[in-house]
Amino acid sequence: MQHSFNAYLPDEAATQALGGALARALRPGLVIYLHGDLGAGKTALTRALLHAAGHKGAVKSPTYTLSEPYRIALDGQAVNLIHYDLYRMSSPEEFLDAGFREDFDGRNICVVEWPEKGEPVLPPPDVRVLLTVSGHGRAVELQALSELGLLCLERLHYPPTP
Repeated sequence: MQHSFNAYLPDEAATQALGGALARALRPGLVIYLHGDLGAGKTALTRALLHAAGHKGAVKSPTYTLSEPYRIALDGQAVNLIHYDLYRMSSPEEFLDAGFREDFDGRNICVVEWPEKGEPVLPPPDVRVLLTVSGHGRAVELQALSELGLLCLERLHYPPTP
């Protein structure tokens, strides 16, 4: 079983390819935490994932709204993917007061930027993604932290085979 995955993303095309690979590995109920400094590529990876999962419109960072819901299709089934950006959240209670915890229901896919702002009330992740600026690109590590996370990493095929 693959508990972690490491890659170097030299450019935007590589980030899009990883987003596509992640989109194909998604499962309902998955909770993904995205860690990285400002500009590390958290929103870019989420945007690539959403577009690869079939979302046709714009994908903006929910920096001010804290969350943005999207409808995507997984294996022909409609699923909600909710993108959170907790950077501007002043306390974990804000997460609870907004009712976000109810979104983590085992059916929705929840992708969370700046999850440390929601600790300790944020539900635990299935997959932790660590992004760091490295040279002109990004180093990325994905860590499986649950059975669902292990399934996701087992299904991850990156780089995609031609």
